[in-house]
Amino acid sequence: MTNLDRIQLLRQYTEEEPGNPFNWYALAIEFRETDQDEAYSLFAKLLDEHPTYLATYFPAAHLYAEMGEIEQSKVIFENGISLARAEKNTKALQELQNAYQNFLFENDLD
Repeated sequence: MTNLDRIQLLRQYTEEEPGNPFNWYALAIEFRETDQDEAYSLFAKLLDEHPTYLATYFPAAHLYAEMGEIEQSKVIFENGISLARAEKNTKALQELQNAYQNFLFENDLD
């Protein structure tokens, strides 16, 4: 199955189940490689409409940073860390904290 086939199938899933955040997440992930602007829009939608969908935070923060949205990326990391802590999701918390520390170092931030 090609990337285009997966995108077409995932778009169908988002139409059938628009309230399911996984479908939007999977679509955003597929677009990361081929259309960063579309992935950015999809991650923004997820963060706005499904703020408790923890899986969004790691790839969204990275994409925003890659696109030069450093301050927004910082906020996304911080919000994801807060959510992981609130959900007591230790693995996600560790991954987000490690990625956040690397992000701060790479961007000379405190």
